[in-house]
Amino acid sequence: MTNDHAGGAPLPFVDERADGPGVSRIDPLDPAASFYQLLAKLRAPLAMRDMMIAPVRACYRGEGVTIDPAELPKSAAELYPQIAVSTLAIPSDAGPIRCQCFAPPPGKTLRPMMLYVHGGGFVVGRSEDTAYITTRIAAENDVIVVSVNYRLAPEWPFPAALDDCMAVLRWMREKGHEIGGDTARIVAAGDSSGGNLAAVLPIRASDEGAPLQAALLFCPITDFHYERFASFERLAPSGLVIDMAFMGYVRGAYLMKGEDWRAPYASPIFADLKDYPPTLIITGTADPLIDDNRAFAQKLREAGRQATHVVAEAMPHGFYFFPGVLKESEAAYAAIAKFLPSALAAK
Repeated sequence: MTNDHAGGAPLPFVDERADGPGVSRIDPLDPAASFYQLLAKLRAPLAMRDMMIAPVRACYRGEGVTIDPAELPKSAAELYPQIAVSTLAIPSDAGPIRCQCFAPPPGKTLRPMMLYVHGGGFVVGRSEDTAYITTRIAAENDVIVVSVNYRLAPEWPFPAALDDCMAVLRWMREKGHEIGGDTARIVAAGDSSGGNLAAVLPIRASDEGAPLQAALLFCPITDFHYERFASFERLAPSGLVIDMAFMGYVRGAYLMKGEDWRAPYASPIFADLKDYPPTLIITGTADPLIDDNRAFAQKLREAGRQATHVVAEAMPHGFYFFPGVLKESEAAYAAIAKFLPSALAAK
């Protein structure tokens, strides 16, 4: 798919836009404008949130870090050369959404599809970061995975990222056959903050009359009241992968209004889950979100829904990210291979 409009010039992908409502601007008519203008000369960037996000994004991209290639695990392309990776530019009201499509070799029938949402605390990340996960799932489960690059906070707070994911889901429903997908068999999946968005998608999709068939959630955030969970209070203060300081920042960056913490489209644990699809949740016991995930699985069961929670002993947030590093990740992918066929066969 191309990314051109009628004038011929390419439009920016939505995740490249930095003109969102979360950007601080100085109004020259503001009575305090002169004060803000002086601050802008004394420090850069002006807004505190911008001061914090710039180094986070630089570190997340590994800027300034060097590593011997021999120390790196094999890439997804090396491990699964049969999976074709292409770029989609999916239209939306906010502009084209860049997605990566991970597809097994063409077959005689349409394949199930998975909408995958990368993590990164709503503020960092891209589909390339989760290529091993999406490639492996496509290869081992014969599904077409569409991995979405949504708008990031704080420039684009709630519900921009969810709106982007829904635009991609609608496209998959309407035109997924163009990439060889079965538009009636779609799974929502994601990790961490992407797991939050993937956990919300079945609720919003059901509200729009197009329910999803299953949900695959890697250590999702399902409740933004983190501190009420004992595992978060115990593990987050000095967490190595995610910690309390970062989680507090991303909550404020993504949800700019405290009232949104309980909104079902933000914290799905507060939603009516009576129509939720079969769900697989994967978490490690060293993850600060383990109690959150346990609570969500229990809420699903209380609503009469099918919820399987795979718990990996002593494993941290994101333990399934790299091939050959932790044997416990193999059990996670085996659980996925067991879960998807039955979930996709259910009517």
